[in-house]
Amino acid sequence: MEANSQTLHAAGQDRDRVRKLTVTAMLSAVAFVLMFMDFPLPMIMPSFVQMDFSDLPELLGAFALGPVYGVLVALIKNLLHLILAGSTNGVGELCNFLLGASFAWVAGFIYQRKKTRSGAVLGAVLGAVVMGVFSVPLNFFLTYPAYVVVYGMPMDVILGMYQAILPSADSLLKCLVIFNMPWTLAKGLLDAAICMLIYKPLSPILHGRR
Repeated sequence: MEANSQTLHAAGQDRDRVRKLTVTAMLSAVAFVLMFMDFPLPMIMPSFVQMDFSDLPELLGAFALGPVYGVLVALIKNLLHLILAGSTNGVGELCNFLLGASFAWVAGFIYQRKKTRSGAVLGAVLGAVVMGVFSVPLNFFLTYPAYVVVYGMPMDVILGMYQAILPSADSLLKCLVIFNMPWTLAKGLLDAAICMLIYKPLSPILHGRR
């Protein structure tokens, strides 16, 4: 009897693992498609910074499966984009992954310890805040310098795009704090709001219930 119980337990764990990987693959595919449904808001941000909702599936995965799976969705999404599109030579994909992973990890980590609606809201909001703050050093030390090297675009040209919106934005750090940080925070909060609206209807699919 004990052996049968252990066998059934192992089989249950295998089914659960397969379910989680299947849902992760599904969410990654949706996130990958959402990356192409981006659009600019030129009166608010320079045109090379696009709005999209591809972090939403990562948040769904983090809530339904755990923070590791949310990060995995972010990774697979960007690997697919790098392989099939590769329009930024890996620079944009790396930045997108690191920001999305920070968002999903924080949100999922908090929700895992407080599985209530308030825990989900707290996790999503803190995840968005962490992502917004993290965007400043990430872009300052990695992403924008890499764009300068990869595309040969002078930093003055990049700054000029920000100054076309706000003439007083005369340094990269100031641009990132004034524009990118609140922009990234707003994206995260918008994803969080949509997640709260659609999570319950999608819950049977995400959790493998009929």
